[in-house]
Amino acid sequence: MSNTESKSESILKKLGPGLITGAADDDPSGIATYSQAGAQFGFNMLWTVLFTYPLMVGIQIVSARIGRVSGHGLASNIRKHYPASLLYFIVGLLLIANTINIAADIAAMGDALKLLIGGRAHIYVIGFGLLSLVLQIFIPYTRYVRILKWLTLALLAYVATVFAVHTPWLPILEGTLLPHISWESEYITTVVAIFGTTISPYLFFWQASQEVEEQRINPKAKPLVVAPDQASANFRRIKVDTYIGMGFSNMVAFFIVLTAAITLNAHGVVNIQSSAEAAEALRPIAGEFAFWLFSAGIIGTGLLAVPVLAGSAAYAIAETFKWKGSLELAPKRAKRFYGIIAISTLIGVALCFTPIDPIKALYWSAVLNGIISVPIMALMMLMAVRPEIMGQFTITKKLKVLGWLATLMMTLAVTAMIFTTIIRL
Repeated sequence: MSNTESKSESILKKLGPGLITGAADDDPSGIATYSQAGAQFGFNMLWTVLFTYPLMVGIQIVSARIGRVSGHGLASNIRKHYPASLLYFIVGLLLIANTINIAADIAAMGDALKLLIGGRAHIYVIGFGLLSLVLQIFIPYTRYVRILKWLTLALLAYVATVFAVHTPWLPILEGTLLPHISWESEYITTVVAIFGTTISPYLFFWQASQEVEEQRINPKAKPLVVAPDQASANFRRIKVDTYIGMGFSNMVAFFIVLTAAITLNAHGVVNIQSSAEAAEALRPIAGEFAFWLFSAGIIGTGLLAVPVLAGSAAYAIAETFKWKGSLELAPKRAKRFYGIIAISTLIGVALCFTPIDPIKALYWSAVLNGIISVPIMALMMLMAVRPEIMGQFTITKKLKVLGWLATLMMTLAVTAMIFTTIIRL
């Protein structure tokens, strides 16, 4: 094996929780939010994706470190060190938001497949829900995580879509670096929705829990509080994994906003209610190839995101009530853990058959995610500096600055949204 191949294999082995977490962030519901942002505001929303990258990296590294250092997920650490009422409130909101997102993602996947091959979207909804459920329950974590890694490649469809249409790079650069920022309520609300989609609570819980899973499946690995000699290698791995994973996530988000801006916004299409609607709107403007790429990407990202949404809720609830909870365990050894995965997935499927519009609920759930992220991020930052949780590995000054800056920016965005909404009323 050549040195280049050896280095490539080494980097690939380091990619896991961070890569999957980042890729899952660009789920069909996120695609809808990014598409609406690009369609409504054109290039003037591209700056948000660049701006959130370092903030996203900082806060996700904090969540990963809490999991790897303590050997416990976020919910478990909150249960041990904070009031139970706070934990129940946070986990309850997480479960509600994740279930709504699951419904929206599965509905978008069904609509996308209907666009591609025809048929009934509701039949596809049932199929995708059951497929996701079967994969999570019957495939052990060590094998399932490999499937999730390969599914991240589906996101490249959104990079390819941009190059399938005419792209005016100079105006794009100008709009990205020198955007026209509006203080109108709709603009601020969309910024908060992007922040809430990009920096989402379920991502914090998932990455911390996956660090615990990675430790469990390696017999030589121990929580860093009791095995400090393992810290250096693990911190390097977490850094590489998270930088690449979040970079991949934000790059794809940038191209989704860009695709909507140079096609839909440029042709006067400014109102997109779903990712499938964005794909359909592309067809007469950008052609069949762009339409197929965009639609296929919705299905691939949905298959990646639904397990992360259901899994993060299951980890949080299992940790809250001290249940056995691991994707590596057989179903009969973690019945309640897998029960939460099944219930949240099946409720998500059921919501697609009710009069409730999961797509409209989705946009406001992204705004809700932005709002509830603030106390969760603040709590994570407080946990990350507590020696009783982190031992000698309390976070560095750089991570403190990035983490608190992310929390502050989210707080300001939410405050601005509330203020402009009140003025409008």
